Amino acid sequence: MPWSHRSLQPASIVSRLWDTIEAFEMDESATYLYCIVHSDDALATTKVPHGLPGATRPSIAAIAGSLWLVTARVPLESYGPAPLEASLRDVQWVTDVAVAHESVVEFFARRTGATVIPMKLFTMFSSEKRAISETRSRLRDIEAVVSRIAGCEEWGVRITYRPTTASRPPARQAKSSSGTAFLKAKKAAREVARRSAGTAVEEAERAYTTLAAIARDARRRSDAPVGATSPPLLDAAFLVPAAGRTQFKAAVKKLAAASVDGTQVTLTGPWPSYNFIELESNS
Repeated sequence: MPWSHRSLQPASIVSRLWDTIEAFEMDESATYLYCIVHSDDALATTKVPHGLPGATRPSIAAIAGSLWLVTARVPLESYGPAPLEASLRDVQWVTDVAVAHESVVEFFARRTGATVIPMKLFTMFSSEKRAISETRSRLRDIEAVVSRIAGCEEWGVRITYRPTTASRPPARQAKSSSGTAFLKAKKAAREVARRSAGTAVEEAERAYTTLAAIARDARRRSDAPVGATSPPLLDAAFLVPAAGRTQFKAAVKKLAAASVDGTQVTLTGPWPSYNFIELESNS
């Protein structure tokens, strides 16, 4: 029944994005790639967030036509293979870097008329020249992705279920009830819990179908959220046209209000289209 709208994206973005890690040449720094931006107008970096710790401020590199790279230089003493491997064991550090990365991507995603393809966290090249060359070699694929996600934003919907107190077996009370009565009550409570859980599963499937009909595309996610003790009934991303944002949010709220007791519906977004930058659909 409860409905919540979180404004922070989980740290699991580390493993949800798209691109290739480029091998380094021996140097003191590397070129870090935040995102590819499609925009008819040249990009400006005024007021752009600083980005990753230790990195230079984000800069813009022209690719072809209306495509631009958002890059920065990062020191290999912090982001080289060996120190990075050690730092990845520090969950707080990875989270801080992920948030810094995200802040730059979202800055350009908010730009009117821009379509942003976010890069995977820690996507680095030996030089800006190498980053440009690699991107130009994929122009056809990049243009196809831009066509898919243009004018849209990503929303996440997660549905979980926990039995309510009313559906749990009762605690045994020796004086107030006989053993037979207790067993009957316990059996009845288990049956209620079973039916409620089954209803929650069916509702989650209907929710996916309903929301997918509003979205341009929809994909189920299999990565478990941080701290989860059991898989959610539904964890999905929806590619929603910006003009349909109000309709989509209202539909989520309506589904949450009508859900069985014990169901938690969580809506997150809008985000850049992290889950829709590959061409195949998981719907």
